[in-house]
Amino acid sequence: MDKKLEQIILGSTGAETAELGETIASLWSGYGEIVRVNLKGGVTESVVLKHVRFPTERNHPRGWHSDRSHERKVKSYEVEMAWYHDWSVRCDGVCRVPKCYASETIEEDHLMILEDLNAAGFPLRKSNLSKSEVLLCLKWLANFHATFMDESPAGLWEIGTYWHLATRQDELAAMESAMLRQAAPAMDKMLNNCQFQTLIHGDAKVANFCFSEDEGHVDSQRVAAVDFQYVGGGCGMKDVAYFLGSCLDETLQERWEAECLDVYFDALEKSLKMHNKVVDMAILEVEWRMMFPIAQADFYRFLAGWMPTHWKINDYSKRVTLNVLSELRI
Repeated sequence: MDKKLEQIILGSTGAETAELGETIASLWSGYGEIVRVNLKGGVTESVVLKHVRFPTERNHPRGWHSDRSHERKVKSYEVEMAWYHDWSVRCDGVCRVPKCYASETIEEDHLMILEDLNAAGFPLRKSNLSKSEVLLCLKWLANFHATFMDESPAGLWEIGTYWHLATRQDELAAMESAMLRQAAPAMDKMLNNCQFQTLIHGDAKVANFCFSEDEGHVDSQRVAAVDFQYVGGGCGMKDVAYFLGSCLDETLQERWEAECLDVYFDALEKSLKMHNKVVDMAILEVEWRMMFPIAQADFYRFLAGWMPTHWKINDYSKRVTLNVLSELRI
């Protein structure tokens, strides 16, 4: 292990020794890796190192190699470091995130020393969820959105999500549908100009949720979230629409959608009260329910340019998008 890195880990955790362990994941497009670090003599037996190194040669899995793509990724890691340094401490047990022990930049490398959520009681990763697990994640999102309702995203993305239009002009130009291309600015403006804005996770897919062991009854299970590269300002429906599309097939998404939204808004109202946020919940709910299909269509817009064969483009998402385009009279 690099001596400077070792000093940062030992100094931030109080450990006596640190040893690199398993590689948990490689970062998108070869921009670094996530590694478990085993410790002795400190407050914890392990931490997770997110080590960002910008590659000299770019190798995007989908073939998007532009300078714009690289600049977006560079900013995303700067945003994530700002998130952990300045914002994450405000997340409590109902919107659990990893504790950040240290975040530093050494020359070209970005280093984040984070709590090991496996050791903290969140060892499970899932690709398919039961309804109770879907609702658990929606409650996490509701509590996250309530915590940061009506706050300015200082140091973060002004507009959260990795697919928002201003950063995805290459994909917009590549899409085949002229009608969808024409409608994209209107949908983007509607979402960005909502009366009610909060911080959104920005990449709230099922793979970024970590689950506790299921102890046999629904209320015992807990969830935490990771990967805050695209956290920023926005309408909470962006997270909700994206999350549901990430974990449910089109049949279940359509079947469970009404119940999912009801549970989300109920949890949001309770959490706003708990955080003493003065918000007219009735007006917020009307606005955000209207924004939900807009958010679905907005993500469809991104996929249509980025990867039109993606499995998330299905009959249901097409119908939702066509309905939105019809209402916009595009």
